[in-house]
Amino acid sequence: MSPSALNLFHEEDAADRWLPLVRRALRRTKPSSGSFQSFQNLCAGLDHLGIPYRVNNYAHLRRHPGEIACVIGKPPVLDKIPCGTPIVFGSAGYDHPVDDPTLLSDHNIRGVLVPCEWVRKMCEPYWGMKVHAWAEGFDTEGWKPLPGAVQDIDVLVCDRIRCHPERDRPAVRDPIVRDLEARGLRVATFRHDGGREEQFRALLARARSMVLLSEHETRGVALRQALSSDVPVLAWDAGGLWQDTRYHPHRVQFGPVTSTPDWDDRCGMKFRDTDDFGAVFPRFWTGVLQQRFAPRAHVLENLTLEAGARRYADLVHRLNFGALDREEPADWLKAA
Repeated sequence: MSPSALNLFHEEDAADRWLPLVRRALRRTKPSSGSFQSFQNLCAGLDHLGIPYRVNNYAHLRRHPGEIACVIGKPPVLDKIPCGTPIVFGSAGYDHPVDDPTLLSDHNIRGVLVPCEWVRKMCEPYWGMKVHAWAEGFDTEGWKPLPGAVQDIDVLVCDRIRCHPERDRPAVRDPIVRDLEARGLRVATFRHDGGREEQFRALLARARSMVLLSEHETRGVALRQALSSDVPVLAWDAGGLWQDTRYHPHRVQFGPVTSTPDWDDRCGMKFRDTDDFGAVFPRFWTGVLQQRFAPRAHVLENLTLEAGARRYADLVHRLNFGALDREEPADWLKAA
């Protein structure tokens, strides 16, 4: 294998340790954790580009101590990397720097990758210039419109409310569902909790539009799934402080956050609260009826597996050679 191959490291269980098993895992349909999904997407993108990589080859690092280690996900892997090895860590590592205050002093960290810009800003006071936003690629072929599908759902309400469901479901979700039904629209509701992907895929195939209800998103999986399926989205984007109850308000107070980390006007529209929803929805629905939105075009331009892998490989190269101000990609990326 080429000496310029990326050294990738990810472990969740023994079945994920070796490349043949990882290759097979890329074809699994059962739900996986966020970190393993990120790893799957990266490997698939690198495969499509023809960029070489090794998986969990600790022996290679011991034989080549100057090569950079790319740790995607689980922090315990850091302790298995030979001491002094330069490391690019993330994304899907820690949810916040307070989880490991000595990360930068304990390891030779060249860079920490986080999934979007608002998370980068949240982490910057702790990790400084070493933190970088990296938008991973997405399986756009696995999530695409189904030709000939009957669109018998006008609005699919995707419930991603997680932090204060006892407060926000009756205050936000339920009034919105009642509003849509009062308009005479055909409405379906789905609780997106990381599982039941086939059910969600089938609902998206039937949906003319989607309302996304989420306090904030980092990777924005449900959002990407809808946009890649060419379903325009009206997103609840309240902003404000990060509401994760593991951190807020006793450990971390940061804002503003967003529920739309990857977005442009082709994706749909946004609203702040239920009052704003009543004002925005008629314009959004008119746009849906007139086919003004092109969400899949946005995804295909920015979020394919290949685009994510290319961004990752180029960023690792720049971190490895201290050339983050370079505009030209690495030579081996030009050929990919």
